[in-house]
Amino acid sequence: MDHFAIARDLLKEFKGGAYRFGNGVLSEVSGIVASGGKRAVLICTPFARAAGYLDTLCDSITQAGVPVAAVIQGARPNTPREDLLRITAELQRADPDVIVSFGGGSTIDAVKAAEVLRTLGGEIDDYFGPGLVTKRLRDFGWRMADGGLKEANLANPQSAIRNPKSLTPHVAIQTAASSAAHLTKYANVTDLQTGQKKLIVDEAIVPAFPVFDYTVTYTAPPALTADGAMDGLSHILEVFYGAVGKPYYDKIRQIAEAGISLIVEYLPKALSITDSVRDDKPKSAIRNPQLTEAREALCLATDLGGYAIMLGGTNGGHLTSFSLVDILSHGRACALMNPYYTVFFAPAIESPLRTVGAIFAQAGYLTQDLTHLHGRDLGVAVAHGMFAFARAIDFPTRLGEVQGFTRSHIDRALTAAKNPQLKMKLENMPIPLTADRIDDTMGPILEAAVTGDVDVIKNV
Repeated sequence: MDHFAIARDLLKEFKGGAYRFGNGVLSEVSGIVASGGKRAVLICTPFARAAGYLDTLCDSITQAGVPVAAVIQGARPNTPREDLLRITAELQRADPDVIVSFGGGSTIDAVKAAEVLRTLGGEIDDYFGPGLVTKRLRDFGWRMADGGLKEANLANPQSAIRNPKSLTPHVAIQTAASSAAHLTKYANVTDLQTGQKKLIVDEAIVPAFPVFDYTVTYTAPPALTADGAMDGLSHILEVFYGAVGKPYYDKIRQIAEAGISLIVEYLPKALSITDSVRDDKPKSAIRNPQLTEAREALCLATDLGGYAIMLGGTNGGHLTSFSLVDILSHGRACALMNPYYTVFFAPAIESPLRTVGAIFAQAGYLTQDLTHLHGRDLGVAVAHGMFAFARAIDFPTRLGEVQGFTRSHIDRALTAAKNPQLKMKLENMPIPLTADRIDDTMGPILEAAVTGDVDVIKNV
């Protein structure tokens, strides 16, 4: 089965001609900006400057007839509130009519959230949860119709609005195979003082012009490569688990078969080849056909993760990861937690488990015959396959082995799960939970994750 071709077809189905993806598409950015922009702002990570991409983008956009009003530094990992507020203030000063972001998920998320604050005002906490940006836009005189925001005066339908609020067009250039932030309705923001991450979920913040030049990822370091790939795998896996009985189940199964297969097969290859390439010879990495194939596989797969989370929502692994931001990268936190949630969800997700189990078995990470296993036993077997894969890419499998972990992280995760702003994660679970059931159900899952003992997990 050609998972590459299937992945490309699925992405074209997902975004149509609006999405520029593949090798060499960065050259198309200037044309996108020039098609409607008169004053651009470029928000990018230090990597863009160090690798020469910043100068290339500024020159090409300027030569296309659009002045770059400001160059703003992007966000640190996990999009800290402080970075979000700084970017918001700089956007307010620059006053662009088109925004170009160049970075990974943290910078793109920061731009999404900053443009919401710049245009609609208020505090960032006003927008955590689903649909609150659209609600605010409606309050300012827009309504949802035919899948898009249409101008309307809600107070007086007969009169026209001269200056309705709208978000500035966003050209989101992804630089890492990971979150697929350039394709999705999510913006994560972290409070570093409390160590807690929360998110905006709204169709209104989906970037209008997503771009992903896969060649930018060719020299990504091993840690970033692995973290991003496992974030993408978690997106697909969690949505797949929650899709049983949903109308999009068959579509997410196609996404899972292609996306998870590409990551499980090619992530170890990408890590092995990247480790063998000297840091002072990046061009040798680009010329390595095995590495370019592996990198394309990860880019396609994590983009499919973006498709997945636009069909359904993530749940357990992501919910807990939001409380582990001070000790684990996002991808590692999700990868660590998902096997334990797999055991908990097992009685309700037998069909997805057979698909996922077959992928890990084909790759050699699961040797147990799954044919006659059902329910919890099936979930435990698949979880052990996931543990084996994690060890193969040097990921932790227990919270107890993570440097900096304390019991306070368990308390934080249980408290966060009861927060109404994160209720959507509970509702997305294959076995939906309510706040009053968190301690009795999620508590044992987290305890299992501390020691690695899945026997303590209680199935509902």
